[in-house]
Amino acid sequence: MKKIPIILFVIIVLSGAFYFFWFFPRYTVPILVYHSIDYKEESPFVVPENFIKQLEYIKRKGYEVITLDELVESIKSKKQLKRNKVVITFDDGYKNNFKYAYPILKRFGFPATVFLISDYMGNDKRFLSWEQVRIMFKDNISFGAHTKTHFYLGVVEDEKVALEEIVGSKKKIEQEIGMAVDYFCYPGGGFNERVKEIVKQAGYKGACATNRGFAGFNRDVYELKRIKVNNSDMDKPFSFWMKLSGYYNLVRSKKNPY
Repeated sequence: MKKIPIILFVIIVLSGAFYFFWFFPRYTVPILVYHSIDYKEESPFVVPENFIKQLEYIKRKGYEVITLDELVESIKSKKQLKRNKVVITFDDGYKNNFKYAYPILKRFGFPATVFLISDYMGNDKRFLSWEQVRIMFKDNISFGAHTKTHFYLGVVEDEKVALEEIVGSKKKIEQEIGMAVDYFCYPGGGFNERVKEIVKQAGYKGACATNRGFAGFNRDVYELKRIKVNNSDMDKPFSFWMKLSGYYNLVRSKKNPY
């Protein structure tokens, strides 16, 4: 009979050790990534009503939406943030971000970062105009670069092309908004160590990927892993909760960065 309490004690000690020394340190502030907020089922999309539900959930559960800059600065300074933070980002710069996402974010008072494909802005009717970008920029929305032409950087044969895509997009957006562009996003999440170095040399303070990368748990600010949000997340038990938990990277498969 005495063996049972001993076994129970060992289980408790091992469980505690697992939690505090393995599980707990692997917490990562979730960086959510959206693309299209619209009723058209194209690209990764979320309809406006479901986007509202997701933001309502974030607010109701006591999460604080912080800027990408706040997160990066905390990582660089090794500052421990409370485990109720979340970052919101958008890729590509679709026009519906202005029509639907921007007013909803404004209603909730949530900041966000939109990564722009600079050559598409004002030249393709599916994407934001520079005037829309400037309006959003004055109202709690930050902008980052997503290359000039959505050029995939996982495999780069001509380094000059990569340099032009990375540096050129930064210069164009800065010219249009009149402020420094501090963050970059790899199209498709693809990159390599040389591309990371070009991003650093271009003057970016950090860069976002997807679930691709070499370093785990967002310790490297030049390969920040993000979590794609789906239109159906609120319909699946625990799906959105898990993505906000800070431990989602433990349960999803890692991809080769290239």
